[in-house]
Amino acid sequence: MISRETIAITLADLGEPAYRTRQVYEALTRGFATDFAEVTTLPAALRRALAERLRPLTLEAVESRAAPRGAARKTLFRTADGEPVEAVLMTYSARATVCVSTQVGCAVGCAFCASGRLGLRRDLTAEEIVDQVLHFARTLRSADRRVTHVVFMGMGEPFHNYDETLRACRMLNDEDGFGLAARAISVSTVGVVPGMDRFSEEPEQFNLAVSLHAATDALRDTLVPLNHTYPLDELFAASARYVRRTHRKLMFEYVVLRGVNDTDEQVQMLSARVRPPHYHLNLIAYNETGGDFRRPRAADLEDLRARLESVGVSCTVRSSPGGEIEAACGQLALAHGASPAD
Repeated sequence: MISRETIAITLADLGEPAYRTRQVYEALTRGFATDFAEVTTLPAALRRALAERLRPLTLEAVESRAAPRGAARKTLFRTADGEPVEAVLMTYSARATVCVSTQVGCAVGCAFCASGRLGLRRDLTAEEIVDQVLHFARTLRSADRRVTHVVFMGMGEPFHNYDETLRACRMLNDEDGFGLAARAISVSTVGVVPGMDRFSEEPEQFNLAVSLHAATDALRDTLVPLNHTYPLDELFAASARYVRRTHRKLMFEYVVLRGVNDTDEQVQMLSARVRPPHYHLNLIAYNETGGDFRRPRAADLEDLRARLESVGVSCTVRSSPGGEIEAACGQLALAHGASPAD
């Protein structure tokens, strides 16, 4: 993807009229062009000139894997400097959600997450983030479908790359470009409190989700090391500020680890912290990444949901169709031999 600003500067340098910027920008964000030769609304000489100066794609697709029933598709990309980036497409009857990465690797190091094993290699640019979405938009177009939702839940902590993450949200939301509604865009943080506060002040109605995974500091310290910096009392204070400022519901994501964070103690503590109507808990079955943790069975998830609802927690079991294709963050990059950052 190329930003509208870069397109405008390049066309001005070429002596082209201002309206050409819109033509090129729409061809990339709505027409999903991957080569300027495809943009036949432009004169041939201009197409050649743009091809000499700009690259429409910032990422190269290296490998794709599709779940047997087709509900999930994961693609491994390489950046121009050779770094691995992953994104996942999840399709449902009426929804097509793209889960994008914001960093190569991750510095947080959650105990159950494959991305953390890579360490943090570098931040992604907004253009690299948006290109993950456009890749799957092209895939869906062949089936006469479109991207309906984007979630920033892939490799990396979005609020550790705040500026580029927000710029990507705005590029996807741009009504002159890709045109995805703000409420169809969700950013998930593991609980970077300053980022949550900053996000609550943004004018757009983007959604916020918090990856919780435990309801006691003792357990969350072991699962999510960032909890030492922003413990649960601080995290929930920031959550309350977000709801108060935005008047929007806050979603908590809870990856269920069998026998670890599905105990009665965790259920009782969740009942004290995650209260409706402003908070909702999404239960997600863990995709095993080769460590010590185990994926819950369907019956385990249903039992946990029932116990939570019995103590007043509003919760949903989210479909997790990617287990067969190593769809957990960082799995495919590790499978391709990506080495940890120094």
